[in-house]
Amino acid sequence: MELKLDFYKINNLNLQTTYLKTPLGTAKITGDKNGIQSICLLDEGQVSDDLMQLSTPFCLQECVVQLEEYFKGKRDSFNLTVNPKGTVFQIKVWKTLLKIKYGKTKSYLEQSKALGDVKAIRAVATANGKNPLWIVIPCHRVIGSDGSLTGYAGGLWRKEWLLNHENPVKQQSLF
Repeated sequence: MELKLDFYKINNLNLQTTYLKTPLGTAKITGDKNGIQSICLLDEGQVSDDLMQLSTPFCLQECVVQLEEYFKGKRDSFNLTVNPKGTVFQIKVWKTLLKIKYGKTKSYLEQSKALGDVKAIRAVATANGKNPLWIVIPCHRVIGSDGSLTGYAGGLWRKEWLLNHENPVKQQSLF
């Protein structure tokens, strides 16, 4: 996946939007020819049925397809051009998130160490919380050092759902 470090020269008239119903709520996807800018969850009632009926702009179709595959359990990584809006530090933090494999987790401390500064743990956690690309940049895979589910902008119940989706408990057969 490509993360561009360009600082936005985006004309908002070119920004396209589509919506996708997911098991965790309605996702709003925005982007343009330069890539996907954001994927966020909306609160119930924030999107009308009329908006859900609109066709998906061409530049966002592949993102919709890949997210649908992810939720069906048919995709464990994304191959999209993304163009998130963030500071140089935030983008550096988000790039470390891309290295956390599907079904795996890392702690905020491990993520800070990977960035070369264990003292930056709070700044790293804050940058994770500002991640504009829900699921595609997998901040849900970062947990507390003690294994606890901590800090997730979408709500801890969603973080737990995503981690269970990516690493379901397999019941072993006794026979």
